Amino acid sequence: MFDKIVIANRGEIALRILRACKELGIKTVALHSTADSNLMHVKLADESVCIGNAPSAQSYLNIPAIISAAEITDANAIHPGYGFLSENADFAERVEQSGFVFIGPAPESIRIMGDKVSAINAMRQAGVPCVPGSNGVLGDDPEKNKAIAREIGYPILIKAAGGGGGRGMRVVHSEEELLNSISLTQAEALAAFNNPNVYMEKFLEHPRHIEIQVLGDGKGNAIHLCERDCSMQRRHQKVLEEAPAPGITQEMRDEIGGRCVQACKDIKYRGAGTFEFLFEDGKFYFIEMNTRIQVEHPVTEMITGVDLVKEQIRVAAGEPFSLKQSDIKILGHAIECRINAEDPKTFMPSPGLIKLFHAPGGPGVRFDSHIYSSYTVPPNYDSLIGKLITFGDSRATAISRMRNALDEIVIDGIVTNVPLHQNLIRDTNFKAGGTSIHYLEKKLAEEK
Repeated sequence: MFDKIVIANRGEIALRILRACKELGIKTVALHSTADSNLMHVKLADESVCIGNAPSAQSYLNIPAIISAAEITDANAIHPGYGFLSENADFAERVEQSGFVFIGPAPESIRIMGDKVSAINAMRQAGVPCVPGSNGVLGDDPEKNKAIAREIGYPILIKAAGGGGGRGMRVVHSEEELLNSISLTQAEALAAFNNPNVYMEKFLEHPRHIEIQVLGDGKGNAIHLCERDCSMQRRHQKVLEEAPAPGITQEMRDEIGGRCVQACKDIKYRGAGTFEFLFEDGKFYFIEMNTRIQVEHPVTEMITGVDLVKEQIRVAAGEPFSLKQSDIKILGHAIECRINAEDPKTFMPSPGLIKLFHAPGGPGVRFDSHIYSSYTVPPNYDSLIGKLITFGDSRATAISRMRNALDEIVIDGIVTNVPLHQNLIRDTNFKAGGTSIHYLEKKLAEEK
């Protein structure tokens, strides 16, 4: 096991990693920007190093500064968390070339799965069902692109091969829109991801977003830890997640989970990862893989009893893979609400001083957050300030506990999206289960 780990991230995930390290008896080094010296994990870590100014490019995306911090503190490994450099294959490679362990997949795995076209091809080879599409990057021949679209059938989706986070996507409803939409998406992809390649796939009208959590040891052993439903989205950004997904049978779970496990074995996947699917009419369609820990990992932890962050660290340290598929059992139901520092109606960020904070409590309530009374939320980063998770022996119990927890939480001084979640958790259609990825945006439009 490692002696010391560098935490190359901020906020709630940095604190989550620190807690896992402390449980495992590992010393920690907290990296932070000049804007983040008062973060909770910075105060609790064994050592801390300021790696640059507030802009991410000068700190959390500054690869030389991160590796230098690992060198001067005599650390063994670097945990990237999620976001920032967590899915950057070049960073993972630089970490390993510098003599440290990257707590995540091998660089080649990140490269394969980071490009959506190569990821889809790899999944097809592994027998994982994919959305009907162009089976590769679109070329410059307009007539060929029109023919591909006609074969797939409108509406179609133009997607950036190097995209993520809901960016670089455009829905096309007719051939008249096609060529202009391809050009616009290519320009957006080049600007956002420095990669102009785009591909085409069928646009599903009313899908749900279902994802499968996996763990692999990089040596050909892997398991899945059931599924999550992440269909409650706004502009392709997840708002609320739950596990297990309503309406998914054990037979479906075993089938799609087994295929994901086989794919992990085929590419010798190391660490935690997530296969994301669109689910419509009882069928799964692979869309992408995230080669990191997910924001929504706590709901899986609650229903399986597996600490995913500790397992990430154990695998990276080369410890024997102790989990078997037969060990993974679903117990109860869990829901997560992403608490953001933003207006619940306009979604404008709301940084500033938190004058008073009170965490909710009671049976089955967990709040993963780095905030505290008198903490100032900086304007430089993502607006996520916490994740409120509830667990119960049934979905109804988890919903009831979430309703109570949302009514109890107090975050004064800034505006948060708690009222949005209070609305959602009482929504009749959400309580029935199985809403599509378009449900929340339609609901918001109707209420507006």
